[in-house]
Amino acid sequence: MQNSSAQINPLPEKTIRTDRLILTPLTVAHAVPMFEGLRDASSYAFLPDEPFEDVAELAARYARLERRCSPDGREVWLNWVIGIAGTPGLCGYVQFTVQPYAQRALVAYFVFAAHRQQGIAREAVAAALSEVIAHFRLAHVDAEIDTRNAASIALVERLGFARLRLVPNADRFKGAVSDEVHYAYFAAAEPTHTGQI
Repeated sequence: MQNSSAQINPLPEKTIRTDRLILTPLTVAHAVPMFEGLRDASSYAFLPDEPFEDVAELAARYARLERRCSPDGREVWLNWVIGIAGTPGLCGYVQFTVQPYAQRALVAYFVFAAHRQQGIAREAVAAALSEVIAHFRLAHVDAEIDTRNAASIALVERLGFARLRLVPNADRFKGAVSDEVHYAYFAAAEPTHTGQI
């Protein structure tokens, strides 16, 4: 049996800063400032999820994520909201689902429509990636992306993720079949913290 999350999970309370971004550990209190940005239906074109119905629904999800680990203690849930230094509001989030004893993690991110094409996703993912790999001594970090999501594919490739495989018919949602391409970032590589997409 594995150790408790308290023994393996001191990282989530850490704020991460880059040249222009502030990544703050997610809490229930972020439900209100995040809600409007997460309501854009077009942002879910390549995701099986739908926008949240109301703030209460989002807050309930954040309450679960704020525990920072799965009920069985096998996974660590790391979630940061993304802010731009010197400006109000938030512009998205980055998350890692970590399996410490398998030395691997799965990364995902979401940048609000108004803040895309500014290099924010790349900068946020790169900064968090470095912290997560170093803290948990991971062998690799995985990314699973719908093949239609060209922007996310370009992002992970620019960060040094290696393409591993194509998974046809990985999922079906919104009336269409989703094929996925799987990538992995190996710990020997060195992510770039800044730059434009």
